[in-house]
Amino acid sequence: MLPDAPQQLITRLALVATLLAQSGCYYAHLAMGQLEMNRSKVPIAQLIAREDTEETLRRQLDHASRAREFAVTGLGLPDNGSYRSFADLGRPYATWNIFAAPEFSVQPRRWCFPVAGCVSYRGYFDERRAIRVAERLASRGSDVYVGPSLAYSTLGHLQDPVLNTMLLHGDTELAALIFHELAHQAAYVPGDSDFNEAFATVVEYEGARRWLLHLGRGAEREAFLESRRREREIAELMVASRARLAVLYARSAPALELRAGKAAEFTRLRELLAAQGLASVGELNNARLAAVATYHRCVPALTALLTQHDGDLPAFYSAVRTLARDSAARSSLCTSR
Repeated sequence: MLPDAPQQLITRLALVATLLAQSGCYYAHLAMGQLEMNRSKVPIAQLIAREDTEETLRRQLDHASRAREFAVTGLGLPDNGSYRSFADLGRPYATWNIFAAPEFSVQPRRWCFPVAGCVSYRGYFDERRAIRVAERLASRGSDVYVGPSLAYSTLGHLQDPVLNTMLLHGDTELAALIFHELAHQAAYVPGDSDFNEAFATVVEYEGARRWLLHLGRGAEREAFLESRRREREIAELMVASRARLAVLYARSAPALELRAGKAAEFTRLRELLAAQGLASVGELNNARLAAVATYHRCVPALTALLTQHDGDLPAFYSAVRTLARDSAARSSLCTSR
């Protein structure tokens, strides 16, 4: 187990106490999940050195350790205790995040927290609990989507570990997840999920591209770039569908007419996705589109900002932190999206 520094432990316990006092059950769930994660942490260097560490895990953790160092030396991301330990949660996902939106709105419901501010999703460490909450929201007329997450971050307030869930999709995705979560520590705006996730997504993409270039893994780099290109194309289709629905919902029309238009738009989107080779896309609704938009809507604008700074990541981070202090500038950044 990797203990936090004494002051950090005091801060953590004080935060837990505050959260429990404020909202009871949900915050108790978060506190227990965080404490479970903290109890499970073991320093990565210790695991690599141990003779009884399984060889595949040793190799994965060595890769994670080297990617973590590259995050500092090659990407200018924070140098601290995060992602230098490992925790096995014994499950395939770190959390399950609930997105919800009204029947005739593309704007997601927002939940507010003391540290993260107001965000467009609510996370649970237990899938069954997340599904029960989602079912309650759906029974009240909301569109709901539950999306599993491989990683978890306290935004640098605690020493977040690499999780077993982050190891499940190969070395490149492992490194990309580390870069994504560390990006939240480089710049974060309480209450602006779209901006925060798009920024971390841009850093994840650029970081993984540079990491594979650093390793000389040309074939893996090309495969990664192609997979991300396809991911962007699919996201663009969903973001465009969301924009069309926003126009539809803005009309003063009867509910039956809005439902018909909504159904027609999702039929159209399903056909567009099928043309991209996605035979099965699951349920499509306002909440699902809100989830996609949270991570992708502002990516083109922030990618352009990185290009404006000639790929200089520290200069890019500085520009993003400037935007973080200017809500009007952030608002105009992605208005066309």
